[in-house]
Amino acid sequence: MSYTSLSLTLIFVLIPFILSKTLKLGLERDTIIATVRSVIQLLAVGYLLHFIFESESMLYMVLMISLIILAATLNARKKGENIRGITWKLIITFMTVEAVVMGVLLGLQIMPATPNYIIPISGMMIGNSMVLSILFLNRFKSEVEANEHLIELILSLGGTPKQAIHQQLMNAIKASMIPTIESQKTIGLVQLPGIMSGQIIGGSSPIEAVQFQILIIFALLTCATLSSTILGFLVYPTLFNNRMQKIKMGVN
Repeated sequence: MSYTSLSLTLIFVLIPFILSKTLKLGLERDTIIATVRSVIQLLAVGYLLHFIFESESMLYMVLMISLIILAATLNARKKGENIRGITWKLIITFMTVEAVVMGVLLGLQIMPATPNYIIPISGMMIGNSMVLSILFLNRFKSEVEANEHLIELILSLGGTPKQAIHQQLMNAIKASMIPTIESQKTIGLVQLPGIMSGQIIGGSSPIEAVQFQILIIFALLTCATLSSTILGFLVYPTLFNNRMQKIKMGVN
């Protein structure tokens, strides 16, 4: 695709800009900022990945994955800024997801141990984990706030913190996993996933593209389960003190 052709796609930015202005939605500034940021970020990442792929350096690959984890952590922590230690809890969650997924894919030699495979898949896994973590934190805080009296009642009757928070924790984990499960039910029927479409456009066989996409959706299912579960069990103890009393969410 030429830069001239690419510039013509700005029509897709112009349409929401005009609609926002016409309907007085007030999203014009955000639309422009999002467009400029996305272009700059993607171009920067594109040149960076080109350098890493050319060098085939494992050190650069590890640094790139670390950068991805850092960016995901800084974004997700905004939704849990009142939870003590949320930064490290998110880092542990993302690193565990990365270790499990890559451990399976590389350990069983399902894919080559090269940067052009590891970095894109790591980005997809960590990015998905970030979104799920945000969904979990939003739902978990809502569940706790809505059932605070019930939690206090269970504690007052001699229940442990784990027993008091169990139902709210399970509800939040389940709610954060549902979007991933539901999207996989209609994959290939309602939508053709991006990586599969990209491979087909790039000239790969549709069958090969489908096989690779199946690998991704299976990995994303594990990613969804691990992200919500690990973060959930790391977060809930921060709601209680050493006397097993519920406390307000502290400042990170």
